[in-house]
Amino acid sequence: MYDLLIEPLQAEFMQRSLLTAVLVGIVCATVGCYLMVQRLALLGDAISHSVLPGLVIAYIIGIDIFLGAFIAGVFSTIVIAWIHTQSQIKEDAAMGIVFSAFFALGITLMTVVQKENKIDLNHFLFGNILSVTQSEVINTLVITLIVLVVIVLLFKELMLYTFDPVGAQAAGLPTNLLNFGLMVLIALTIVASLKSVGVILVLAMLITPGATAYLLVYRLHMMMIVGAAFGVISSITGMYLSFHFNLPSGPAIVLVAFSFFLLAFLFSPTQGLLTQSLAKTE
Repeated sequence: MYDLLIEPLQAEFMQRSLLTAVLVGIVCATVGCYLMVQRLALLGDAISHSVLPGLVIAYIIGIDIFLGAFIAGVFSTIVIAWIHTQSQIKEDAAMGIVFSAFFALGITLMTVVQKENKIDLNHFLFGNILSVTQSEVINTLVITLIVLVVIVLLFKELMLYTFDPVGAQAAGLPTNLLNFGLMVLIALTIVASLKSVGVILVLAMLITPGATAYLLVYRLHMMMIVGAAFGVISSITGMYLSFHFNLPSGPAIVLVAFSFFLLAFLFSPTQGLLTQSLAKTE
């Protein structure tokens, strides 16, 4: 048992991968709680898919792919807001339109680049945390710290806006700025997670740990703490399973996170499906 735990830590690439996985587990769960409470899971999906063309364009012109992804993610939120405010299209429909168009553009660009350069860019889609570099670990750490510091500093304002946007506006808070700031935090979180789980699976890490915590606790700050704990445990466990059983790391992390959600869904003391059934029969 001891060897199973220590053996992966002997390799430098696993040390970097585990550190990145822990950071991603924390930041995704923390930001994802806002998406859970506001019922905006589709927004996370929209932004995560929308970063793909930014990634590929950044690769083509030779700049940092993190920067390209972030710009594309923020730009997609601006386009969503523009369509929603300038037409009768509902926000969820605008999200679906934008993320599908951006994702299609990203896939097209990937296909063109791979034909011309004979390289594999599929790690953008599914992640490849085992190949994370020292500079990418630092980038993920910096992004995680920025996101967490902003959330701590603006916790009360974001909480009021999240639960009562009308009340927040009446209280004089800049709700439009808070909304845009939250979108930027989501985009940053997705960028930080790209190397770990990729564009397609990042939504799972944004939503699943927070949803698990949502079934267990009620207060937002406790949701963030419990969700982050599930995110970290899922990330570490998934990495160990990936190492010992030669599994793809991103999907392994997501499946572990889903397993925790399933346990909470069935056995949560207050909201569990089985515990509620047992309580009714007693």
